[in-house]
Amino acid sequence: MTRRGFIKGLLAVTLAGLFAAVYGFFIEPALRLRVRRWRLRRADWTAAPLRIAVLADLHVGEPHVGLDRIQQVVRRTNALAPDLVLLLGDLAAGHRFVTRPVEIAELAPVLGGLQAKHGVFAVLGNHDWWDDLAAQRRGGGPNLYADALQRNGIPVLSNEAVKLEGPGIWLAGLEDQLAIVRGGGRFRGLDDLPGTLAQITDDAPVVMMAHEPDIFPQIPDRVALTLSGHTHGGQVRLFGWSPMVPSRFGNRYAYGHVREGGCDLVVSGGIGCSILPVRFGVTPEITVIELSA
Repeated sequence: MTRRGFIKGLLAVTLAGLFAAVYGFFIEPALRLRVRRWRLRRADWTAAPLRIAVLADLHVGEPHVGLDRIQQVVRRTNALAPDLVLLLGDLAAGHRFVTRPVEIAELAPVLGGLQAKHGVFAVLGNHDWWDDLAAQRRGGGPNLYADALQRNGIPVLSNEAVKLEGPGIWLAGLEDQLAIVRGGGRFRGLDDLPGTLAQITDDAPVVMMAHEPDIFPQIPDRVALTLSGHTHGGQVRLFGWSPMVPSRFGNRYAYGHVREGGCDLVVSGGIGCSILPVRFGVTPEITVIELSA
């Protein structure tokens, strides 16, 4: 290789690295937003066709996810005319590089503008519990994020199952599996899967909201669809593989549609960031599931 060729190659590598950094730390997490659609058919689906819009892991805070960004997400979600809108938790900021925090008192009224034919519902994520220091001291609720959402017309399901007569389904919401920090990298979940399922009293289809997908191997075939977030698709994803996934199952439940046995799981890539404000190959998304027989 000539000296000129070496310099050109070094320059190309430097420019490529600079572009990747700008894209991953600014363009993808701050400017891009897509609608990711999954069409699922189940032989045991006895309800009418259902369009569910999922918003996961907003991690609200400037510079990338301010209130203007959330208002854009709300407008685009409403424009999809969903039957249900489901918030899968982690509204709280998830990294230390926030330039301006957005309090839940500011955020909840904006989310209160979400509209769906059969309602808007939520579950909490681990960051929503970790950010509530009073709840941490108590070792449980009430939770300030849940209270704010409910004051703005969004029911928060905590180990609850409710029958939605309009679509003819059960909607279940599992409490967070990492809610209480115990120290030393250990956590205590507040989830109660048996207690939640025990509230289902007929054979109508069941949709389960669970912030972390790690519960999925315990979900019975009785549940038609489980919806999760938490992983952000690994936040950096190349050729369908993520080098780091916050799940004990690694890439098994990192992103997208998974079918195991008779159960379906969809893991949303979410909106915001955790640990570092970077996304590469996991565009912030509104996840839409169209479910039918």
